[in-house]
Amino acid sequence: MGSKPVPRPTPETQPYWDGARAGALRIQRCTACGRFYFYPRPFCPRCWSSDVEWVAVSGRARLHSYVINHRPAPGFDEEAPYAIAVVELEEGPRMMSSIVGVEATPESLVLDMDLEVAFEDRDGICVPVFRPARAR
Repeated sequence: MGSKPVPRPTPETQPYWDGARAGALRIQRCTACGRFYFYPRPFCPRCWSSDVEWVAVSGRARLHSYVINHRPAPGFDEEAPYAIAVVELEEGPRMMSSIVGVEATPESLVLDMDLEVAFEDRDGICVPVFRPARAR
């Protein structure tokens, strides 16, 4: 059994990983059109402006889609079956993530369920994952 893969931050993604280490989900927002977007890039995918900034977002999301993986990837042997999901952030962008804190079954993974971000430490790199939201 190996360890989970560890992401390698790049200069373009370092603010994302720094935010995660600090317990904040950070994504980019275009200052020209106001649109949030994810994955990190130096320009807005809507209006092509390079006037972009990193901002901490709410960490709230909804489950958009998922697949239950029964054949674990290297490092995930102890977790199978597990859910790989697309979550839609409250601010609009969608991102892939793991769903934790709930059984990986169709009965437990209800589309549009409320989620919240959590962070999993992997050898000093904190990876955002999502879990069912606690009552607010």
